[in-house]
Amino acid sequence: MGKLTKATKKRTSILSYWTIRYLLIISSGLLLIALVTFWWIQREAMNNRMQTTALLAQEIADRSIGADGTMKISPGLANLVEDRKRFFKVSMEMCVIITGQNGELLFSEPQLTEEEMRHKLNDSLTDARSPQFKAAVARVTGDSGDTLGQVAVLQSKRSLQHIPQEEIIFFSTLLVFLIILSWLTIYLLSIKLARPVQEVAAAAAQISDGEYDIKLKPDAQEREIYELQLSFREMAFKLRQFEQSRAVMLAGVSHELKTPVTSIKGLVHAVREGVVEEEEATEFLDIALLEAERLQRMVADLLDYNALTAGIVAIRHDRLEAAPLLTEVVYQWKLTQKGDIAEPELLFPAKPLLLRGDPLRIQQIIVNLLGNSLQAKAPGHPLQLSLRLRDTGDGSAEISVTDNGMGIDPASREQIFEAFFRGSDKQTALRGLGLGLTFSRLLAEAMGGSLELGGSPEAGDSAGPGCTFILKLPLAV
Repeated sequence: MGKLTKATKKRTSILSYWTIRYLLIISSGLLLIALVTFWWIQREAMNNRMQTTALLAQEIADRSIGADGTMKISPGLANLVEDRKRFFKVSMEMCVIITGQNGELLFSEPQLTEEEMRHKLNDSLTDARSPQFKAAVARVTGDSGDTLGQVAVLQSKRSLQHIPQEEIIFFSTLLVFLIILSWLTIYLLSIKLARPVQEVAAAAAQISDGEYDIKLKPDAQEREIYELQLSFREMAFKLRQFEQSRAVMLAGVSHELKTPVTSIKGLVHAVREGVVEEEEATEFLDIALLEAERLQRMVADLLDYNALTAGIVAIRHDRLEAAPLLTEVVYQWKLTQKGDIAEPELLFPAKPLLLRGDPLRIQQIIVNLLGNSLQAKAPGHPLQLSLRLRDTGDGSAEISVTDNGMGIDPASREQIFEAFFRGSDKQTALRGLGLGLTFSRLLAEAMGGSLELGGSPEAGDSAGPGCTFILKLPLAV
């Protein structure tokens, strides 16, 4: 039930997922930056305006001293204040107060009473937390340096922190533009990212439906996405090859296993029904036994091949003396063979070679190669075998098995190591699954070596060109 719920849960597309979340993140971030910026602008505006106010207060104080060095209020002071307001672009809420040496009111703009004057000064000068006014004070000093009075220029905090509407509109427009630009950027990037992912997802859906002929072009500019497309296309190609190989394998295995089973069934049925009797019945049973042994070998080959490809076959890596091992393998094989077979020629170097490998697996490979040579024997000619061992000089040794058989068709040379492949001459003459060379190559690779088909030996014998298989194994250090 949990899996069903998870499978049917509504999913969000990459485009929606990233654009919405990025829009929220970038909007929140830019709004936070905007708030901090406006707070900083207000502080800077207040400081700049207070400096301007202080300069205005000092200018008024300098103009409030007469030629004789006494306190004197100029008749044009009110006009001066108005001019400075317009010049410095200060608020119309500004208040200028000039007091004498004893604190008496000498001048105010706008007009204030004594009581209003004291209230404003006390509010701005004594209460630092005042939400209403901030004051810039300048002393009026005479020629002797005595304080004759003071000039106080007051402005409301609201006017000091005021940001012009034009600036607010400008920054708001800039903020909206950045948000839209950021959203548009991630939107376009998401579309570019989503398209190849959707193509890969569609191709995966095709493969899940059994359609391996996908149309996926690795044309992305981004290296990672290009590698994803390319790897997926190669995977689909290999899956198609695997499916084709599996179909061929099943058909081949079914056919090859069906033949001995049918023969055994027919032979045993003939004996049981009394169709054949006495010596002929015994002959039928012997033939059935041979077919059963052949069937057993086919099943064993198939099991060994599957086990090795699955990586569950243990491979040893012992130090082996090559010449004695190969001599014993050829000797044992020769004892079990009948027919026109010449004594195999063994060519070993004078210096002993130590191999690194599994003696049982090496024996399996050599016996399989010798058996293939026997199967390729030209009719009417004795089989001649040559086994050569040599040091390649690159940390490995080569074991060459050469025969004088019918050779291998050039058209089949690229396919002889494929599973379940048999040459056209063997398909009618022999029964088997075609796993011998495939299994032998897998064994060689598992020991750190290789098995390859060499060139045909140059022999003038009319029996045929023959062939050479080369087993390469690492030397023991």
